[in-house]
Amino acid sequence: MIDIVVVLRAEDAVLDFLSVLTDDGGGEARVILADRAETLILGAGMAAPERLALIASHVRPVTDGIASPGPGVLATLLRQAAAGLPCRIWTHSPADNRRSRGRLGRDTALAHAADAEDADLAGAELRHAVGYSPYLQILSDLDRPLGREHIAAKLEFVNGSCGQLLAEADPEFVVQTPRVPAIERFFDTDPDQRERLFALLASLDDEAASVVDPWEFGSSPYEARRLDATAAWVRERCAGSGSGSGSGSGGTLVEVGACEGALTHRLATAGFTVRATEPNAVFRPRLNAALAGSDGVTVDGADLAELAKEDAPRATAHLLIEMLYYGQDLALLDDLATDLVFVALEPDALASRVRPWLERSATWRADEEIVLVPPQLETVCAGRAYLSKRGSVGLLLRRTNG
Repeated sequence: MIDIVVVLRAEDAVLDFLSVLTDDGGGEARVILADRAETLILGAGMAAPERLALIASHVRPVTDGIASPGPGVLATLLRQAAAGLPCRIWTHSPADNRRSRGRLGRDTALAHAADAEDADLAGAELRHAVGYSPYLQILSDLDRPLGREHIAAKLEFVNGSCGQLLAEADPEFVVQTPRVPAIERFFDTDPDQRERLFALLASLDDEAASVVDPWEFGSSPYEARRLDATAAWVRERCAGSGSGSGSGSGGTLVEVGACEGALTHRLATAGFTVRATEPNAVFRPRLNAALAGSDGVTVDGADLAELAKEDAPRATAHLLIEMLYYGQDLALLDDLATDLVFVALEPDALASRVRPWLERSATWRADEEIVLVPPQLETVCAGRAYLSKRGSVGLLLRRTNG
């Protein structure tokens, strides 16, 4: 049985997979260095110090362009490494917080799945290292505590071969204590869990939209409470605006960054006319589909900057709900065609992003602050992991010169 370890860079093989490469009686192993599309052969009977020395000779300085070569290239490398023999494949977690490693973990799994019928890879097991995961606690299927000898070897490798990485400025590649685990943990996963883990750690690019409902708005009890509370807050504060009254309002709302419409649907049901904007071209068709047939709802792709430039009719309110995490210029709010802005963020982001700006603003004042939902621990990705949902605080801004 050959162990094939697929890593982004040479040091990863020792930091996360030392137990794989030095245990099991010195069996034959292969290390695929994805950043170089190169394979190291660790022969049967090759002593652990020799193996570590070979890997150490391939540690390189950090340069631009370090990335997964993609599923196609990885499939070829895996077939060549297996050479028709029974094998096990080990690689990074798709939820590794270092996005370069997370992408490689996902790409390796895709390469493995695409070649599942190939004679070279038929029946090959694939396991992911938990790796660096500061936000998620991943339920592992195999834990390997390292003894003092292994720890000493790992630390000697880092200090002797990766010294420059201890002071590396790039957070993707710096080697720090949490990235040198004393217990190497591994897990199996199915394609749906893998894609959800990968999407969960994405930001706003198309990778976040690689699965439907990546943040589980439709299945999470926490998210349901947050969305219900947010919709009730807007409904209560906007009651009687526009032409309607009662439980809804008949008012016009602009929801910025509507994603797949989880909040939009609640607002439309409450009687609002809603312009749902979603600049992500992958999310937007899903938003359209989710809201098809909803009266009083329109969908377009405007982002905050575009909304600030528009000469549009004044809306009852603009909603910036859980979307001011990405460096948007808050000065754009001054040019929105409204006198009310609903902002919701987790508490730390509200304190660091919004409060300093609001203290300097001559255009907006805080009319109300409300805890929409407190923090809570919750499982995600069908129970494969759990994390702390950080809570959501609502801040109602009113224009001072409106």
